Amino acid sequence: MATTAQTSLRQRARPATADELDGIPWLALLSADDRRATVAALEIGEAQPGDRICRHGAPSNYWFGVVDGLLKMSNVGADGQPITYTGLPPGAWFGEGTLLKREVYRYNIEALRESTVAGLPIAMFWQLLERSIPFNRHVMHQLNERLGQFIAAREIDRTNQPDARVARSLASLFHPVLYPGVGQLLRITQQELAWLVGLSRQRVNQALVALQASGLIRIEYGGVRVIDLAGLRDYRVT
Repeated sequence: MATTAQTSLRQRARPATADELDGIPWLALLSADDRRATVAALEIGEAQPGDRICRHGAPSNYWFGVVDGLLKMSNVGADGQPITYTGLPPGAWFGEGTLLKREVYRYNIEALRESTVAGLPIAMFWQLLERSIPFNRHVMHQLNERLGQFIAAREIDRTNQPDARVARSLASLFHPVLYPGVGQLLRITQQELAWLVGLSRQRVNQALVALQASGLIRIEYGGVRVIDLAGLRDYRVT
């Protein structure tokens, strides 16, 4: 499993616990034989803040999932400025498009806090694609939902309303299909959200207060609870 010090995270890899396996919803789609083989192949690593799970230009060797914590998908633009695509909260599985094309990673995945990350080796990923129809459908569904997510991300980039930017970025982190481990409460600090949105922590705080006043979210200790997900997605400052 890759990181800024690639061998260190892989050397720390271990088998998944029963609780961690219970948090991987697509495992239930597999036959008993495929599930046993998948569980044996899965690796769990503990990433520290700043660790790179995927690095731009590195070979794609794993399908990754976030068991716990928070990751950031980003890149560097042609002008040298960083570009954040999305955050990856618990329940997120990512990189299937890169594995399907057998390409190198075209983005960086970095841990924003201590995070537990699962990795399914590419060989096992392809074995499941070749023999499991339910797994194929799951991956296709992931790709379709992710396409919609990135189209929405482009719209977020174009808005010049900070409150709307925060609202729609938050909504993307509560995606029930791509991030089923989040539920209604997202464990995230205002600084972490600021890193993902590209605004200052102070401006994010102002936006969260406005969104709470609108009845869309509730700010709780250590996180944000969504009250009206549809309202977050469609939020505009009038």
